[in-house]
Amino acid sequence: MNLLDPHLLWPIAGAIAAGVVIGAEREYRASPAGLRTHVLVSLSCCLLMLSAVHQMAWLNDAPREVVRIDPVRMAHGILTGIGFLCGGVIFREGFNVRGLTTAASLWMTATLGMLFGIGFYQLAVFGAAATLLVLAAVTITERYAPRRRVAHIMARFRKEEEVTMTGFAAMLASEQLAAITIDQRLDGGHHEFSAIVNGYSETRAEALAAKWSAEPSLAGFDIRPQQG
Repeated sequence: MNLLDPHLLWPIAGAIAAGVVIGAEREYRASPAGLRTHVLVSLSCCLLMLSAVHQMAWLNDAPREVVRIDPVRMAHGILTGIGFLCGGVIFREGFNVRGLTTAASLWMTATLGMLFGIGFYQLAVFGAAATLLVLAAVTITERYAPRRRVAHIMARFRKEEEVTMTGFAAMLASEQLAAITIDQRLDGGHHEFSAIVNGYSETRAEALAAKWSAEPSLAGFDIRPQQG
């Protein structure tokens, strides 16, 4: 097999280029899977699909009438393996779940590698450009698109302070934070309230933190916005 054959060289070059472009964007955003991961995923998928498409090259001793080439089976195996890899970059940090976009980009990079491998160059190039455009548009949508912002807020009061769930909800409402759910528990010498609130903004969070920092009945608090 001639490695300089355009039918092998161009698919490999295209898969590497697609992995570099998408991986560089993920690397810039400090994602769990960066440049090298995306390039390796794209390249490996491309090589596997090339081996499936050119199956006759490594089955030259078998009678042609008994050989059945089915690249779709290889694609199914690749996507199964990529599913495990994508699951490894999704993790939870308390209230937040991270890595979903990176997992999706890995899935897309695997798809692009397979498209290059079977020779669908136009579709693969279009897919790479569309993927990069979607990933780059995240900055614009986060800045300008209206969306519901949710946060997890915890406050720990001293046991001797008589604070109720209604009173805690009123504290949040004073900064235009609407409590969706409120939990409470008694932990040693502290009465702890935990709430998921709607209407979060940095300005409201700063105002609430400033007010609570000067509150003598509070032993501590935690404000954590939900992130994508």
